[in-house]
Amino acid sequence: MNEAANVMSDLAAEGDAVDQLVCDLEPSGWATPTPAPDWTVAHQIAHLAATFRMATLSAADPEAFTAMAAGLGSDFDANVRRALGQFVNDPPEVLLARWREERAAAGKALGALPPDRLVPWLVRPLPAATLAAAGLMELFGHGQDIADALGIRRVHTDRLLHLVGFAVRTWDFGYLARGLEVPAAALRFEIVGPSGALWEFGPDDSTERITGSAVDFCLLVTRRRHHEDLNVLAQGETARGWLEVAQAYRGPAGAGRRPGQFEHRES
Repeated sequence: MNEAANVMSDLAAEGDAVDQLVCDLEPSGWATPTPAPDWTVAHQIAHLAATFRMATLSAADPEAFTAMAAGLGSDFDANVRRALGQFVNDPPEVLLARWREERAAAGKALGALPPDRLVPWLVRPLPAATLAAAGLMELFGHGQDIADALGIRRVHTDRLLHLVGFAVRTWDFGYLARGLEVPAAALRFEIVGPSGALWEFGPDDSTERITGSAVDFCLLVTRRRHHEDLNVLAQGETARGWLEVAQAYRGPAGAGRRPGQFEHRES
């Protein structure tokens, strides 16, 4: 099975892994605060449900998605709150069921398309397989918030390859989100997956290099850990600067996480 096909099955598997974090929670557990300010576990799942609903619309009805996106205001936080409002006030058992329905629908809609079929998205059109990889990024980041809130240490697999590849393709997002000029230098990425496999991206003769573990790299680009707490190293001025702004999404960067905020390392 090729990578484009794998991303669809891996998206489903990663969704199942996040589901396992919350499926046995008591109602009070859904109100547990997470590291994201003012967001509980329920907020995290509601956000994922809303995101997967948008992915379904994008894949199944591009014209409707484009019309929906055109109606969004310029206030990013207000748009997020509006999307959350579709789900976050549901009782936990209803929210859990709806989250499962939304991710199943998104997987079906994206999987029905050729992997390279462009579909509309909030920043720019993406191939269906790339949008699925973006879904893996959302699952990883918000799943980490849930795991941190509940004191769970996750076990990761080479499904992270899709997220690493997505973050490399969107390496400029951190600059764009901050209104900064994107450097001209090309970065070289050498990332070690959970299995020990070496994943390489970018020109092998570049003097600007990012190296480290895939788990820590993904924590970096989802801004779930500060780079000082991670096994991700930079060589070169541009690469060192990239560690400060790295993110695999185009929304506001937010405060991120503080150095030393978490006692244990994830890898």
